[in-house]
Amino acid sequence: MPDIELLTAATPNGQKISIFLEELGITYKTTSIDLGANEQKKPEFFAVNPNGRIPAIIDHTRGDFHVFESGAIFLYLAEHYDKDFAFRFQDADEKSEMLQWLFFQNAGVGPMQGQANHFFRYAPETIQYGIDRYQNETKRLYSVLEERLKDREYLAGKGKGKYSVADMSTFTWVRWGPWAGIELEKFPRLYDWMKKIEARPAVQKGLLVPNDDPFKEWVMKGQDELKEKHGS
Repeated sequence: MPDIELLTAATPNGQKISIFLEELGITYKTTSIDLGANEQKKPEFFAVNPNGRIPAIIDHTRGDFHVFESGAIFLYLAEHYDKDFAFRFQDADEKSEMLQWLFFQNAGVGPMQGQANHFFRYAPETIQYGIDRYQNETKRLYSVLEERLKDREYLAGKGKGKYSVADMSTFTWVRWGPWAGIELEKFPRLYDWMKKIEARPAVQKGLLVPNDDPFKEWVMKGQDELKEKHGS
């Protein structure tokens, strides 16, 4: 039996956990959750995550222990499976930096960009106030990341920093920025950081979980839909 069962879908929050599992090189099984069919609201999923959101994991090596919330999953996997500190830090200050940027993504980038996605893509009527509010806040958060990457390669760690769970967690959201109407080219350091992470072999594998990476197809299709919706 695989060590971990990952209940997931092809979203930024789902992809970042499959990326970490691939980076760790541990065996895992994927259970695809059909969000369109509301499978995340079924009793069997609520038994794993009472909040009814992906991703969630079941650790079969530790008595089928359940973990939900992506930030908590990162910390759990790091503690139990990254024994060599390849993707986290032993130094207390560096660990604190990593946690600060991890929580920055979980409390800031994800929620704000998620709302930008909603108002920009899915709202049944165009509400320009909502679009502007959440796109502008997402851009502000991206500018914080852009400044952080000045003279460094990664978000946390001494010197140039070290690739860690803080980067993995933030990477998938930044990669999906265009889906929220954010032009990544306006954040050149952040864009280069994103492309460097995207090129990692484990990241490429993780992006294909659970079925495929819909990003490029969705973005191209989405641009055409938006031109029709907004008359541009």
